[in-house]
Formats: sequence, C-alpha cells, structure tokens
Amino acid sequence: MALSPQWLDELRARVTLSSVIMRTVKLQKAGHEWKACCPFHNEKSPSFTVSDQKGFYHCFGCQAHGDIISWMTDQRGLSFMDAVKELAAEAGMEVPAADPGSAQRAEQRAGLHDVMQAAQDWFAQNLQGNGGSGARDYLKTRGFDAHTVSRFGFGFAPSERQAMKLALSHYEELMLIEGGLRIVVDDKEPYDRFRSRLMLPIHDARGRVIAFGGRILEANTKAPKYLNSPDTPLFDKGSTLYNLHRAGPASRQTNRLVVVEGYMDVIALAAAGIEDAVAPLGTALTERQLEMLWRMVETPVLCFDGDAAGQRAAMRAVSRALPMLRPSHSLRIVSLPAGLDPDDLLIQRGRKAMDDLLNNAASLLDTLWTYERDLQPLNSPEDKAGLKSRLLGHVDTIQDQDIRALYKRELLERFSAFAFPPRERKPWVKRDWRPGGFKQPNPSLSPEASTRLKRASSGGSRDILATAVVAGLARFPDQVLRHSEPLGRYAESDQRLGPVIDSLIEAAETLEVGDISPILIPESIVPPSDETRFSFLREGIDPKAACDDLAEAVSLLVERPALEAALAAATARFETDPEGAFAEQQRLLKRKLEFETRLGQMVSERAARAALNDSDRQTPNTGQDGTETD
Repeated sequence: MALSPQWLDELRARVTLSSVIMRTVKLQKAGHEWKACCPFHNEKSPSFTVSDQKGFYHCFGCQAHGDIISWMTDQRGLSFMDAVKELAAEAGMEVPAADPGSAQRAEQRAGLHDVMQAAQDWFAQNLQGNGGSGARDYLKTRGFDAHTVSRFGFGFAPSERQAMKLALSHYEELMLIEGGLRIVVDDKEPYDRFRSRLMLPIHDARGRVIAFGGRILEANTKAPKYLNSPDTPLFDKGSTLYNLHRAGPASRQTNRLVVVEGYMDVIALAAAGIEDAVAPLGTALTERQLEMLWRMVETPVLCFDGDAAGQRAAMRAVSRALPMLRPSHSLRIVSLPAGLDPDDLLIQRGRKAMDDLLNNAASLLDTLWTYERDLQPLNSPEDKAGLKSRLLGHVDTIQDQDIRALYKRELLERFSAFAFPPRERKPWVKRDWRPGGFKQPNPSLSPEASTRLKRASSGGSRDILATAVVAGLARFPDQVLRHSEPLGRYAESDQRLGPVIDSLIEAAETLEVGDISPILIPESIVPPSDETRFSFLREGIDPKAACDDLAEAVSLLVERPALEAALAAATARFETDPEGAFAEQQRLLKRKLEFETRLGQMVSERAARAALNDSDRQTPNTGQDGTETD
C-alpha cells in the first residue's frame, strides 16, 4: 500500500504530537514547546523537547529525533502501517485501500507541485511584461513596493483563453486541469481558469505553491472580484491558511497570530511591518483552521472589518469556536472602525493605531455578549427573554464542562445586571430595621409583588415560626438565596405564606451584589411580639450568629409540612393496614414531639443567650480582686 505524502502530512497535522507523547512521558510546558527527561536513554536533567508547531521531538543528549509516526514506531514498537492505522483512527481519517495504481497517483500528485511552480513563474513573468502594466499600476495604488511585490509573488494572467496551455505545453493538459489551472465544461475545449487578473500564489505550510488567487482588474464586469483555485489533490481551502508559512515563524517571536478576512489584508499588514497575519480563503474559519491556529498560539486574534458583514463574520467564527474551546485556548476579536479595512486604517491612522487595536482585542466572551446584547432593542420582557435564550443557546454548544459552567455564570450575571439595573432609591424611604417589623413597602418590590404580600397576610400572622422566618429573611436578605431551594418547596405547600416567600426570593434576586439592606415589607406582616424569642429578630445580635439561628429556623419550618403530610398519610392507612399505620404514626408522633421540643429549646436558648448578652454589655469584666479588666 502506497500512502501519498499529502495524506501523511494531513495525518500528522490532525493529531497533536504532545498529546500522544504525554500519554507515556511526563511533559512540562517550556514556552512554545514541551520538555521532559528523554524516554530513549537515562538522564537526570531534561534534554528531550517536543514542538507541536514544528511537528517533531528531539533529544539533545542521544539525538533521538522524529515525528508522530516515528514516535509510534520507535517508542511504541509498532510497524509503520500499524502506527498509521492507529493514528488515522484517532484523527478520524480512513486509510486508503490497497491499490496497485496508488503509487503512480502519488507520483502524479508530487508532479503537480512542479506544475504549480511553473505556473507561478509564468504569472510573475507576465507581470513584468507589456501586458502587465495595468496590474502594476493597481499595485502602485495599493502602495506595494517592489520588495512586497516580489516577496509575495504577484503575477498577472493575460486575457487569452489558451495562453497557459501554450506557455506550459511541456506539461500534460490533464495535469493543468487537475491542478485547477484549466477548466473543462462538457465536451468543449478546456480553457484557462484565470484571465485578466492580478495573481497571487497560495502556499502550504512547507512553502510550496498549491493554488492561486486572482483579483479582477477590469471595471464594470460581472465576473467575481476575487477568484480562488478549486479544491485539488494539493489544495483544500478549508484546511489552508494564506501566508501561514511566513506568519508561523513570525508568531514565535510575537506570541501572536492575526487572522484577517482576505489575502490583500495580509499583504497590507506585512507591508506595514506586521508579519504574523494569515487569512482564510473565501470561507468562514473552519474547525480544521482553528486547530491549525491553536497549534501556533493559544489565543489567536481575529481582525474583521467594522461593517455589518464583518460583525457577522466575527460571530460565525465565535459560533464555530465555542464547541471546541478548551482550557487556555480561545480567541480574541478586533472590530475595526466602521467602513475601514486593515489597509484603510493603516493609510489613514498609521501603524500605531493598528497595534493599539490588536493589543486591546476583546475576548471571545465579550464579543459574544456585545453582539447579542446589541442585536435588537430590549423593550419588553419578551425581548429580554430572547436575549437570555440566545446566550444560553451559545453556552449549550460548549463541550468542555468547566468552560461551559463558567461561561453560563458570567453571561447570566451580565444579563441580570443589564436587564435589571439597580433601581434608584427614594431618599424618603427609611431602610433601617425597627423593632416590631417593617412599616413601609420596599421600593425594590414591584406593585404586583407588594399586592401579593398584602393579600397573603390578610388572614393574620398566626404562625409564630413562619412569620419569624419571614421577618428574619427580610432583615437579612443575603440569606434568602442561600435557602431559596428549601424555601421554594415550602412555598408550594403553604397557600398563605407561599406568595410572601416567593416575593422575598424575587426581591433578593434583584438586589445589587453585596447589598445587605433590609427588604421592607408591609406592616401587616408582623413578627412575634416577644422579640427575645428568636435571636435573629433582636437588636445588637452578632450577624453571623443571627444567620446561623435563622438557618436552623428555616430548616424547622421546611420540615414541619412534610412531617404533617406523613402523619396524615399514616392515619389514612388505618383501615387497610392498622398495625403498620399505627407503628408509622407512633414514629412520626415521636418525631413531631422531638420537633416541638427542639423548637422550644431553640426559643429558650435564644432568649437565654440574649439575656446573657445584655448582661455582658451592662456588667464590666472584673478580676479576682474585683478590679476591672480588659
């Protein structure tokens, strides 16, 4: 079985070298690379390095060297084909079936590189000839000097339909067609794909010409402005990044990789001295291209035009990246000023303006939030619900559990702060706690919530424990959400106080972070008259002790309806199972007695503690001789 060099290159690119080696070797991060003690010989200090960017490992001690396939054969002891099959299964690639003609086809593909380089040489020669004057004039208008023109290999394709066939007549026409240089339509004579265009070569990561891009020069034409080679045995536009072979080495110096929308943007940045830029080729960033970027740097910078199309391109990239996010790997996004592309910005504002934008790129999360927040006006609850739904829809696509949880928390916090901003407090509202309950409605509650409170309390506050808990929660609003789950269950079982508790939870959710001001409730909700019975309603109580006591009171409150429901169920079973029902009833009655006893103990303990605190505040500390001590 003969495997083409292109297929093997694709296999090496799809599986990260360090991820395979670290399964058996403990690697430590060292800049852009990894280091470890060499697995091929005994050593005490690490001299073994692994470079994902370069795609090989190397030991400076024993000189062991190789790529991911040789690691599988040398360290794992696999045969070449077994190593290839195992890696292909991991990469999701299918190993080509045995075919007597595969070797011949592989040789033919290798010959395509010669064809593409010959075409590049011909295009570059045409640019300097008489027919290339219009293309040269265009390059001058873009401000590209001779060095930039030569470095990026600009060329020119003449208008004749058979010009390339004549120029490259020493190559078979089938190779020109297979390389995407000529087009076959039905039974008509093939013709040149690129005509009357400024030409640019597209290279693979090894710097070999694999495709071309052409810009139209004629005005008032229906032909597309930019035209790229089709997919060929050498070129897959979804797996290729323009200028990667130049930007890769530059990124190792800057620790940055900039992604712009087109190859002319790349060249404009390079002409201004920004060498670490790449571009996709007429499509949105693909998963494969994102993985290629992340192999170079952990947080590439995407730079899009400031118009609506640029914003949509940014969101397409964000949506594509979200499911792939992993720790330390993300994107940063730059949105250029409206109406400007990188070349315009450099001409109008200079290199420093571009550097400032790149250095202050927004995070992926910031970009996602800003885009969805500004997508449409938020004039109604339905609009706000739509924003929340869109945000959570994005979050659900994230595969990494930790990142998904963190994104959800951050976006919901931003949503709450934006959709429910802090309300202006009325200067006339007194928010201090006063014995006997709160006397004025809480401005944080909606009129509907205040009405529910009044209606719920119209029957009088006969339940001492429940009303004490409500008053305690209103006094310490930061404790409401702490107990929201059991309180919510209790609210479902108590028709009278359930709406009160629901309204407390609603008010607590809208308070500012860190706000511990009491929630004011209608005066009809009156806590127990003897305030010493529950410490969390007393003045001067230590807040921590009060919150601990309040937590115990909430626990007792929530347990009671469940206990009463179980007793009722046991009583109802007497007719069908008298012995079992009696035993269950006795057990529950014992638990109810324990419950009432504990409630009584809690009340007496709180009263005793309160009295002791009062005594301590009034009586100075004295020593054995009767003198006061600190």
